Amino acid sequence: MRAVQRGLREGGAMAAARDPPEVSLREATQRKLRRFTELRGKLVAPGEFWDIVAITAADEKQELAYNHQLSEKLKRKELPLGVQYHVFVDPAGAKIGNGGSTLCALQHLEKLYGDKWNSFLILLIHSGGYSQRLPNASALGKIFTALPLGNPIYQMLELKLAMYIDFPLHMNPGILVTCADDIELYSTGEFEFIRFDKPGFTALAHPSTLTIGTTHGVFVLDPFDDLKHRDLEYRSCHRFLHKPSIEKMYQFNAVCRPGTFCQPDFAGGDIADLEVDSDYVYTDSLFYMDHKSAKMLLAFYEKIGTLSCEIDAYGDFLQALGPGATVEYTRNTSNVVKEGSELVEMRQRIFHLLKGTSLNVVVLNNSKFYHIGTTEEYLFYFTSDNSLKSELGLQSITFSIFPDIPECSCKTSCIIQSILDSRCSVAPGSVVEYSRLGPDVSVGENCIISGSYILTKAALPAHSFVCSLSLKMNRCLKYSTMAFGVQDNLKKSVKTLSDIKLLQFFGVCFLSCLDVWNLKVTEELFSGNKTCLSLWTARIFPVCSSLSDSVTTSLKMLNAVKNKSAFSLNSYKLLSIEEMLIYKDVEDMITYREQIFLEISLKSNLI
Repeated sequence: MRAVQRGLREGGAMAAARDPPEVSLREATQRKLRRFTELRGKLVAPGEFWDIVAITAADEKQELAYNHQLSEKLKRKELPLGVQYHVFVDPAGAKIGNGGSTLCALQHLEKLYGDKWNSFLILLIHSGGYSQRLPNASALGKIFTALPLGNPIYQMLELKLAMYIDFPLHMNPGILVTCADDIELYSTGEFEFIRFDKPGFTALAHPSTLTIGTTHGVFVLDPFDDLKHRDLEYRSCHRFLHKPSIEKMYQFNAVCRPGTFCQPDFAGGDIADLEVDSDYVYTDSLFYMDHKSAKMLLAFYEKIGTLSCEIDAYGDFLQALGPGATVEYTRNTSNVVKEGSELVEMRQRIFHLLKGTSLNVVVLNNSKFYHIGTTEEYLFYFTSDNSLKSELGLQSITFSIFPDIPECSCKTSCIIQSILDSRCSVAPGSVVEYSRLGPDVSVGENCIISGSYILTKAALPAHSFVCSLSLKMNRCLKYSTMAFGVQDNLKKSVKTLSDIKLLQFFGVCFLSCLDVWNLKVTEELFSGNKTCLSLWTARIFPVCSSLSDSVTTSLKMLNAVKNKSAFSLNSYKLLSIEEMLIYKDVEDMITYREQIFLEISLKSNLI
């Protein structure tokens, strides 16, 4: 699992006189949630909250989907009012990465507000990806992923706003940059607050294992004089390393050794077996840049005109900062999806632009970082992980109609805004969201069911992923349901038709699946780039006239593969997931969710 929770326990005699770190963390998190609940649907006072909340989108389709959902949230008073909510779309053409999206967002702000944004507190949330590793977030966006929490239910947007509730009160004008699919929890002590008031850049840092450091940014901090670690520390940073090897962490003195001040407590997840006295590093999550730094980046972007390569807001901005920064990283393309000479040149220009700018670090020793961007992480945190459940108050059944789920020490199922017949069964480890399931439906373990409607008898095999989309095709409303295994790699691609045998669908050779479905191997089997063939671009999902037929048909193709029995798809119009997102009907999908919401409200006597 990519990034899991990370925390460091304060040591010494002082620890005995105060709450245990996990208690402090839970209480701090619950206070933030209560404060945000007070602000939902209320007009916020100047300086009390963000002036602007901006979300990035990859294309115009995504922009429309995000704006539609923001509009609905504001109508239902699920967000604080008196705030400017914007969606900023990347320019058409080459992918520009979250760094390019940041530059583009600055330009949007300048066009909308002129010099006025000099005095604004701005939250910028990057949500421009297509969520290929968690496809139930692909159609409506990662930032609108539903959580088993709240009434009305929280989505990632509300949780971000809640966890950052204290930031605007202690922040100079500038921009806080974060991503849509992670959660940062922290405790700073009763009378301390995180302040973003220094010139240049300021980043949050979390104690982490060296293994986690290899997939994140790692801070090389200047020496620290204090004899004890506190929950909150303001540190200066010598340099920033992006996804370094463990060897490089040691080489550049990024590794902290236990025993000098305190010992790290890495609890839970895939780091549960780590020795208590292990070495650790400080890794990144979000960062702030003051208005002067933002204006410098904007002037640079307007000078270059058009970006033709992907820029990383963390790897390409933060690595240029601090007195120890060197230009060598600009030529390291090992973590880059698409290489090119223009990328190296652009990185070098950014380095020389930002060199000399300070990088301040807010060390959060009692903090945890959760990444929920893959099916594996999504299922683990919503059904199995007791830590996040305790800290956020996650529920097994959230705003749904379904009999109580027996709690067990290992894992439960998770039902979010859904209507399930009392006779249907959902096995532990599975998540059902925005769906209706009839009496003869059984869901196996570790499944994800999203936006679906199943009334007829159906058995969903363990580890199934089923997500339905409304489509607008030739002005007609249609439906298609993507169905595969939760562990399938939709991003894995091959360059030629002869190599598609290397792809796997539900753990089965994709070539064998095509035989089961009576589909021929031709270029027409795939949408988009014909030299990048993947499950994401495979035209294998039937288009139907009703939502229930769509789910039933896709389940038949799934079970045909599991049971090795033929089910011909020849008579259906077939789409790839890539094409579903092009044809998606956002309004109908949101209407379906609203119908479920109203029915639950009526039956629960909440209206």
